[in-house]
This record gives sequence, C-alpha cells and structure tokens, in this order.
Amino acid sequence: GAMVLPGEVWAELPAEKRIFGSVLLFSWAVYLWEAFLAHRQRRVYRTTTCVPQELGQIMDPETFEKSRLYQLDKSTFSFWSGLYSEVEGTMILLGGGIPLLWNLSGQVSGRAGFGPEYEIVQSLVFLLLATLFSALTGLPWSLYNTFVIEEKHGFNQQTLGFFFKDALKKFVVTQCILLPVTALLLYIIKIGGDYFFIYAWLFTLVVSLVLVTIYADYIAPLFDKFIPLPEGELKQQIETMAKGIDFPLTKVYVVEGSKRSSHSNAYFYGFFKNKRIVLFDTLLEDYSALNKEPAEGEDGENEDTKSKTKNKKQGCKNEEVLAVLGHELGHWKLGHTIKNIIISQMNSFLCFFLFAVLIGRKELFAAFGFYDTQPTLIGLMIIFQFIFSPYNEVLSFCLTVLSRRFEFQADAFAKELGKAQDLYSALIKLNKDNLGFPVSDWIFSMWHYSHPPLLERLQALKDAKQE
Repeated sequence: GAMVLPGEVWAELPAEKRIFGSVLLFSWAVYLWEAFLAHRQRRVYRTTTCVPQELGQIMDPETFEKSRLYQLDKSTFSFWSGLYSEVEGTMILLGGGIPLLWNLSGQVSGRAGFGPEYEIVQSLVFLLLATLFSALTGLPWSLYNTFVIEEKHGFNQQTLGFFFKDALKKFVVTQCILLPVTALLLYIIKIGGDYFFIYAWLFTLVVSLVLVTIYADYIAPLFDKFIPLPEGELKQQIETMAKGIDFPLTKVYVVEGSKRSSHSNAYFYGFFKNKRIVLFDTLLEDYSALNKEPAEGEDGENEDTKSKTKNKKQGCKNEEVLAVLGHELGHWKLGHTIKNIIISQMNSFLCFFLFAVLIGRKELFAAFGFYDTQPTLIGLMIIFQFIFSPYNEVLSFCLTVLSRRFEFQADAFAKELGKAQDLYSALIKLNKDNLGFPVSDWIFSMWHYSHPPLLERLQALKDAKQE
C-alpha cells in the first residue's frame, strides 16, 4: 500500500466533513492557545511570592499575598471549567447533539399542535431547551465559583437562597427578551426577500438601542436595588464636574452591589441627553455596607464579621470617586462610547451580509447533521458561532488592543481635569479592594487585558504628577 498523505485524505473528504473537521480543530486550537497563556500566567502567580521592588510603595506584602492566592485559585478554576466546556462542546458536535435537540423540539412543538411548517415555533422550543441545558450544566460551576472561590477570599456576600432566586430570575428575564426577539428576527429573515440582511441588521440595531434604554430602569432593578445618591457634597461635586464637560447628567444612582459581592465599580449609561451615573456602594467609603460597624446588641465579636471588617476600610474617598468618574466621563467626552457602538454595528452588518451569502450553502447544514432541512435558526447558529469563529477571535483581539488605548486616553483625560493624584490613589485602592495581582505575563496580558496593567497606568499618571 502506498503511503497516503494526510493532505490528500483531507482533500478527498466531502465538503461537509472538511467543514466539520475545521470547526472542531479550530475550536481546540483556540482552547490550547488559551490554556498555554493561562499556564504562563499561573507560573507568574506561583513564582512571584515577594512584592517586586517597583511595587513596594503600592502594595503591602499581606495584600500582595492575598491577591496572589486569589488569582491563582481563579486561574485554576477557569482551567477546569474551560476544559469542561471544550470537552462538552466537542461531545455535542461529535454526538450530533444539535440535530438531536432540533428533532426533539419538533416533537415537543408537534405535541402542542404545531406541525413542521411552524419553523419559528420549533426554533423557540429549541432555544428554550438549549438555554435550559446550558444553564443547568453551568450551575455547578457557578455555585463553586461563588460559594467556594469568592467565599474563601472574602468577596461573596450572597446566600444560597439569593443565588438560586437570582439564577431563576435571570433565566426567566432572559427568555422574556430572547424568545420574542428571536421570533421577530427569524420572521424578518423569512419575509425580507433579497435584502433581508439589511432589515435583520436594522432590527438588531433597534433592539440593542431599546435594551440599553430600558435596561437600567426596568431590568437591572429586578436584580439589585438602585437608590438615588442622596443630596450632599459628593452629589454636588459630581454634578459640577459633569457640567464642566457638558455631560448631560440626569441622575446619579448608588447600586447595592454589596448584597452580591464586595467587588467595586462605576459606570454610566443612557442615550442622547439622558445619561445616568451608577456607583456601586462598595466603591464609596460612606455607603459601603461592608464598612458599617455591627450595631449594639448584635454580636460584634462574631468571627465571621471580624474577619470581613478587619480588611481596612473599603472603597474610595469622595475625591477618588470623582477621579474614577473623571476617567469614566473621559470615555464619553473622547467619543470612545460612540466609537465602540459604531464598530460593533459595522461588524454586525458585515456578519449579516456574510450570513446572507452563506445561508444557501447546503453543505454547511450537512456538516452539522442537517441533511433534509435548513432551519434559519440553525443557520444563524452554525454561521455566527462556528464559521465566524476565526474572524471573531481576530476581532476580539483587536478590540482588546483598542480598549487599552482608550483606557490610557481616559486616564489622561482625568489627569487634565487635575485628578491625576486622586486617580493614582483610587487605582491602587480599587486594585487592592478587588485583589488584582499587579504582575502579569506579557503575552497573557497582551491577549486578555482590556485595561492596561496597573503599573503602566500608574506610571503614565506619575509622569503627569511630576510635570
């Protein structure tokens, strides 16, 4: 027998086998690349046990050690969860899980009196079952992450009851949005004629604008309590700063993030002339529930509370909060927010256009076990999730690089507002409160960090402080 080269075997395979093989191989290639980077980063966590000299002023040895152990645990966890989802995804593909679930959905909708001509109904059943499956398989991981890792390192504030109620609420709310939106999208693709991709794109654009508009007023409050920031010095300072750069601020909220976790953050949202700023209570020294002393009569000596409050005060002083907001508002003033929207919409349009080009290819469906039917939803799934995955990887890397540039620019903006000193100390505090580890492997950081490493940000601010 003559030697057969793998290349020849590959070339002789039918198109659908080649498509399927490529998708599987690419998925594992990405996984192995990510695992390699994570391995390099874990080596940094394992070997950097003393505070490096240039960090001496910034981090005390105790916090440094805490953050090292926290990040090491998180990295090990994400190694296992990543391996699990890669294996699960491979098993689903090899076992023909997608056509299996599609047929099952057909039986379910058939029982409900909707025959095969009701493709949209079958698609919704498919979607419901698929999301239910992924919610259930993700649950143990999510539980472990919250109640073992976050708990062990003092971040978790949730009870089990809260966690399950939250998960259920999230699932129901997601379905309430996902199912109607998908039904409409499929309908538009069906009736849109030759230019359906333009209508489909416009529809997703409108949906994303609507969701951003209603998210904060109607969706987020289902999960967390939002309180308007009480009148006072901080509120006045925020309003003055917003006026100074023409930011159309309408409301400032404090969100009770401490019910979930002691991680801290701030963001703004809203369209056109209707912007709101949201501060996590954990960001604010005065509002963080974690800083409140146990009241008289409560057991102040409770081991648990003691260990949690022994962490020096959490959160930032008002000036520092303003500096963090100066950075956030910088994103708006410098047009980063709008640039991101434009990039994502251009990308979305391109994807719908390519989808229109590819949707007629029978071999794409055959590759994933659909020989006699070509359901639109399955087409969307195959093309957007599998066929575009190399493109998505490249795009997401470019966006990470862009995001780091934007972060430096927003820091520089806060600096021009005269907040370099305060932002400097706020970044150190936030890094400490969130147990960020300030040493990273260069490839890992280049591939993953949407924010520049702490030292680089501080260095850029320091140069400013000395000017």
